[in-house]
Parts: sequence; structure tokens; C-alpha cells
Amino acid sequence: MVEFWNKELPISRQILLLNISRSFLYYKNVSSETSEQIMEEIDKIYTLCPFYWARRIRKELELKGYTKVTRHEVSKLMKIMWIEAIYPKKKTSIPNKEHKIYPYLLRDIKITSVNQIRSTDITYIKLAKWWIYLIAVIDWYSRKIISWKLSNTMDVWFCTECLKEALEISKPEIFNTDQWSQFTSEKFTSILETNWIQISMDWVWRCLDNIYIERFWRSLKYEDIYIKKYENMFEAQNWIREYIEFYNKTRIHQSLDYSYPEKVWLDWLLKQKLKQK
Repeated sequence: MVEFWNKELPISRQILLLNISRSFLYYKNVSSETSEQIMEEIDKIYTLCPFYWARRIRKELELKGYTKVTRHEVSKLMKIMWIEAIYPKKKTSIPNKEHKIYPYLLRDIKITSVNQIRSTDITYIKLAKWWIYLIAVIDWYSRKIISWKLSNTMDVWFCTECLKEALEISKPEIFNTDQWSQFTSEKFTSILETNWIQISMDWVWRCLDNIYIERFWRSLKYEDIYIKKYENMFEAQNWIREYIEFYNKTRIHQSLDYSYPEKVWLDWLLKQKLKQK
């Protein structure tokens, strides 16, 4: 399992971020090659059914021919991938107790305008011999992807850079995240606070309250990543850029009355300008 670890980030730091024991580094119940294949299959299953627990994912893997994989192995790999089943539960854990947790502000809220609500999330992307992480910021009204960044670590810097790029375009009233330490960190929340943006946080790590970004991950992965099978960071950067361009400016959405995000975004802004005249 040591082969999975990022050589640019100290092992002690990665252990702390993942909240696992050092002994897990040497876990060799399945080979590295097989583990990479299993993680790719887990990603496909989870993207399609994010409400699946490790037990149900293990059963899906068994149906795909991975008969020797245990539920414990699936749980460990899911932790490496930073994913957890979406399900209602009490607020029992906080990724970093030193960070401030903000209340969830979007209960029963009506979405009526561009820049009213934005949210962000991080997803895992499998490359040929490694994996990377993608963060994106989405506008809830138009479904437009405002900004995005790739990184080979889960450090907070790529999250703050993505946020800054989004705010350079325009500022929302409310910004929603989950409770991962990257989003609860002062480096991230202070950017929102200094721009007078209300901060909203989900009760669980990956909640249905953040469904718009979850739907985007599913579209991106099933319509591009799983088809092309990115080899390296260079390919991932170029192809994700192309896909987001397509997603924003060409791909129609049933929920948008078969329009596309960029048009919905621009039409709303145009209406506001006409009202001001």
C-alpha cells in the first residue's frame, strides 16, 4: 500500500490528514495493482450510488469479479479516496476540532438568482499510475462551474486558490461546503468572511444538500473521465478544461428547461441590467 502515498507530502502529514494508523501503510492483503483497479471500480460505483456503504460496494465488487476483497479493505480504500456514504446522521464528528463549524443555512431556501448560492466539493480522479484531486465551485441557479483546480495532494492551498478565482468573477451571497478540514480552516473561511459572504456547512461530509456538485461529478466522470482514462496530470488538466467548457456552454440540462449553464447565467444577468435601466 506504500506505493499509493504521495512522495511530495511527508508520510506523517498524510497519516494525520487521512486519520489512519501508520500500520496501514504496510497493509498488503491485496497487491498495489489490484488495489488501484479496485479503487477505480469503487469510484465508479460510488459516483453512481453515493449512498452505498462499504458493505454494499463490496457486494458490487464481488459481482464484478473481485471475490476476495473484504469489506474492511473497501473501507480502508474509501478512506484513502476521501469518500463516505451519503446518509442522514447526527453531527458526531468534526474533522478538525480547532476549526470553527458554521451552521447550515440552506434548509428550504428558494433559489431565485445567479450568485445567490455557490458550493464546492473535492473529488478523486484515477490516473494511470496515481490519483489526483479536483475541486470545483458551482453556482446553484445556473449550474455553471465558476472555477476549478487540480492537485496531487489534499492540502488547503488548491482549495483557497480555486475560491479566490471564483470570487474574482463575482461574489455570492452564501457559500456552502462540507466539514472537511480544508473548508473549515481559517485560511479558507477568512477569504469568505473578508468578502462579507455568508458561510454555510453541511452536517455530514458529503451530504445530499450539496447535490448540484455531486451531479456534476457524475456527469464529468461518466461522460469523460471513465471513457478517456487519463494517463497523467497534463491530460487531466486539458481534458477537464475541455469538458467544463462543453458542460458550461453546450451541454443542455433538463433541470434548466434544456438550456445550458452559461446561457442561464448570462440571461439572468441581462435581465438584471434591463431592470436597472
